[in-house]
Amino acid sequence: MTLIKSISGIRGTIGGKVGDNLTPVDAVKFASAYGTFLKNSLNKEKLVVVIGRDARISGPMIHNLVINTLVGLGIDVIDLGLSTTPTVEVAVPLENADGGIILTASHNPKQWNALKLLNAKGEFLSGADGAKILEIAEAEAFDFVDVDSLGEVTENNAYMDIHIDEVLALPLVDVDIVKAKKFKVVVDGVNSSGGIIIPKLLEELGVEVVKLYCEPNGHFPHNPEPLKEHLGDICKLVVDEKADFGIVVDPDVDRLAFISNDGEMFGEEYTLVAVADYVLSKTPGNTVSNMSSSRALRDITEKHNGSYQASAVGEVNVVELMKSTNAIIGGEGNGGIIYPEIHYGRDALVGVALFLTYLANQDKTVAEIRALYPQYYMSKNKIELTPQIDVDLVLETMTKKYGSENISTIDGVKIDFPTEWVHLRKSNTEPIIRIYTEAPTQKQADVLAERFVNELKVIAGI
Repeated sequence: MTLIKSISGIRGTIGGKVGDNLTPVDAVKFASAYGTFLKNSLNKEKLVVVIGRDARISGPMIHNLVINTLVGLGIDVIDLGLSTTPTVEVAVPLENADGGIILTASHNPKQWNALKLLNAKGEFLSGADGAKILEIAEAEAFDFVDVDSLGEVTENNAYMDIHIDEVLALPLVDVDIVKAKKFKVVVDGVNSSGGIIIPKLLEELGVEVVKLYCEPNGHFPHNPEPLKEHLGDICKLVVDEKADFGIVVDPDVDRLAFISNDGEMFGEEYTLVAVADYVLSKTPGNTVSNMSSSRALRDITEKHNGSYQASAVGEVNVVELMKSTNAIIGGEGNGGIIYPEIHYGRDALVGVALFLTYLANQDKTVAEIRALYPQYYMSKNKIELTPQIDVDLVLETMTKKYGSENISTIDGVKIDFPTEWVHLRKSNTEPIIRIYTEAPTQKQADVLAERFVNELKVIAGI
């Protein structure tokens, strides 16, 4: 079963049986539930929803199904066409819309797609609102309008440019100083919309761009999750081109990873760390990341006399804690940067522009900057689940086994040892248990991960 229904939306593989995969029927059903939720929640005569999609192959099909479902509910649609997740998030409030839907399965392979649902602020729905949509979908409590009340569709292809303008207007983005440096950067857009918007942003900043996989045809040339094992081509090209660094984004451009000038991974965990270091040096304050993220952000925050807190995994949880702690910057260790100065959503464009400004102010290479930060190393693993496994019981057993350690059960089980930690949790988007570890060396992190993978397998009977 590869249809995953959660409070943040619906995600699944294309084709197959209704209810088991993301079929056209399922796309219509959940678009209907979202539109019905908006109609039930808002006392307005006419509703407006912004729609955008990434470049994956199934995008046009799901795009047409979702738009025309909303039209059938009497909802007007602003269609951004090929877009990015942060671009849609920026567009919703600028258009005074009542919500938004992003059609993307983010870092998942090409056979996946999803409906990611936004509120009128352009932010992901709360857990309570997401639960209501699932209830409406389950009951199929839809009421479509008559022919004289159908919604209208307005196309607006300008929003990637508008998004770029919003980023360049940020006070901490110094366009002139970046232009003066004449950087050269390699971009891996994984053949999705990042291959359009990231080079455009860089050209506005006077950067020489070397494009790799920037044709938005949806044929991902490698696994689209921006991890080291998937990025051999860009690591080599950065060195061959003698570039200042490389930029990698996922298909919907909310995750960001850098390749240092020596062809080594800067580390997706350190994307947020470096950008936060720059932002906090100019505007000191608090930070937030999720509990699967590196301790390095805590160290950098404390260096700037701020307070760091960790949330449960999930963008909506990070944003909620950022708001309650007045965090200056936050995000997730997967390369997702949330900078409230522009909007409460992970945004690779913001990360790129702030990092370039930071780099332009340093008399150092990207590799030298990376070496300045606390050295932590992570191992990220996963175990495939079967329907017979009681995951909650497995995690409860681990909690009891390590009861004498510093444990958090806010989100799965996180065990903090004196110099290392392990976080075990069910994925919200895939049928797996994730095992994240961090330690002072890569070998220690890998050994710790292998130990817990084996312990989990024994407990689960895999």
